[in-house]
Amino acid sequence: MTMAPPIDVHAALHAGFRWQVPAQFNIAQVCCARWARDPRSARRVAIAWESEDGRRGRLSYAQLQAQADRLSHRLRRLGVQRGDVVALVLPQRPETAVAHVALYQLGAVAMPLSMLFGPEALAYRLQDSRAVWALADECAIAQVLAVRADCPLLRGVLAVGDAQGQGDLDWSAALAGNGRRFEAVATSADDAALLVYTSGTTGPPKGALVPHRALIGNLSGFVCSQNGFGHGRPETSDEVFWSPADWAWTGGLMDALLPTLYFGRRIVAFQGRFRPERAFELMQRHAVTHSFLFPTALKAMMKAVPTPRQQYRLKLRAVMSAGEAVGDAVFHWCQQALGVGVNEMFGQTEINYIVGNCGRYLDVEGQPHAAWPARPGSMGRAYPGHRVAVIDDAGRECPRGTPGDVALHRLDVHGDPDPVFFLGYWGQPVATAAKFTGDPSNSWCRTGDTALMDADGYLWYQGRSDDVFKAAGYRIGPSEIENCLVKHPAVANAAVVPKPDAERGALVKAYVVLAAGRVGDAALVADLQAHVRGQLAPYEYPKEIEFIDSLPMTTTGKVQRRVLRLQEEERERVRRAAPG
Repeated sequence: MTMAPPIDVHAALHAGFRWQVPAQFNIAQVCCARWARDPRSARRVAIAWESEDGRRGRLSYAQLQAQADRLSHRLRRLGVQRGDVVALVLPQRPETAVAHVALYQLGAVAMPLSMLFGPEALAYRLQDSRAVWALADECAIAQVLAVRADCPLLRGVLAVGDAQGQGDLDWSAALAGNGRRFEAVATSADDAALLVYTSGTTGPPKGALVPHRALIGNLSGFVCSQNGFGHGRPETSDEVFWSPADWAWTGGLMDALLPTLYFGRRIVAFQGRFRPERAFELMQRHAVTHSFLFPTALKAMMKAVPTPRQQYRLKLRAVMSAGEAVGDAVFHWCQQALGVGVNEMFGQTEINYIVGNCGRYLDVEGQPHAAWPARPGSMGRAYPGHRVAVIDDAGRECPRGTPGDVALHRLDVHGDPDPVFFLGYWGQPVATAAKFTGDPSNSWCRTGDTALMDADGYLWYQGRSDDVFKAAGYRIGPSEIENCLVKHPAVANAAVVPKPDAERGALVKAYVVLAAGRVGDAALVADLQAHVRGQLAPYEYPKEIEFIDSLPMTTTGKVQRRVLRLQEEERERVRRAAPG
């Protein structure tokens, strides 16, 4: 099978970059087989793994490929065919990576699912996707088995790790026997590789069908956000990647696992709960050089360990962040405390890695340069190969400085098809069509996120289109107020939503999670209000503040402001219905 040539790291940092997408392309081939079958890189560590109970190990590229070959053979004997959907309800562990490689080279479609899903969420996705097999470990097999009777198309459950003995087939048995090389199916670049269900921030989750070529579309953004990751030969590189992002989501797969393997580097897999101190310990122990950390993770790390370089030996060279607005408080802490600028990135499951920053990269002689310096609070600019604009309701590009919907054009600046696009929503042609504005071959894909673009092409996030609201006639974007609140030492995290008000239409209300040891009282409310008034416009300060133990979050780490907004609307409905 023809493989795409390794992306030119340096060209990807400049406007002259052009996409190279072969007709035939398979993620398993470029992320594993080419390294495993090359004597110079076969023994190189692909995955260094740890579990919360202290178990540790390593998997080379050769071992990763050998296990994937065995699993592909077994799944084929079980009747899994090209195009079949197989669910992976697995955390960060080596078997997860093996399963992905095995399914891609089999021509099947991997459907990663979070271990945090309850029975209802699991059943919905297994039914909707028509999954034929599911892989699960001890974290999730009970939930999978609980809904199995409701999923008649699910032929079996493959038990992984400590769950072995509870399913229809054990992992060890699946890999036993046949050790022959598996010849990968000849997939086209447009063939489906992944089915990833959206996190449901704006409604019921939809299955986004992602093709093999989408990995190519992610690479320019990955290289830029990681300050030139992939520079130099893999056999001599010391680059190590780690992210707490769950491999069940686009952030963990397309922003961490698969790009790292594409460049033949090492990725750290940790199976356990995120804690700030543990994150620093992991980065120190594995000499992590590059990372993807959600803003919620960075905020927790900032509050728990304000001066990490005084306590840990860190080798970080780049940190990328996405999922929520980073804000200048976190931005400056990363610069001062971690010694690296955080490169904010923006994308979606449907069109990932399209906008972001590139603070620093190495040229062919190893000299550092800034591609486009990150501006605190900005989402960054369009990554090479992507034509991004802010558009209005009619699909017209907005004047610079005017807020609108962030959108990506199907064709790049050279008129070539952008490979990053998803194929469509699983079984939902109407929803797929609604995502686009214009002629199908010459259209914009709307993100549903509001931003404005400045004169230099930098985007400034305003919030989800349905998170922006008006109060007393003023247009309010929650991100700026939340960022201001987090700068206060008493605040660990915050979410801003509208509270219905008869006179003003809405009041600005903030839900605040306090830092450890802080007490929420009237004095702190007044202090926080004064803090915001002193830094933002008078109409932006929260007229009401409610302290809360934790914010409602999606399983991808995004704040669900919609939940809080609906709560406020329900409270107002009850208040109006009350007698008197």
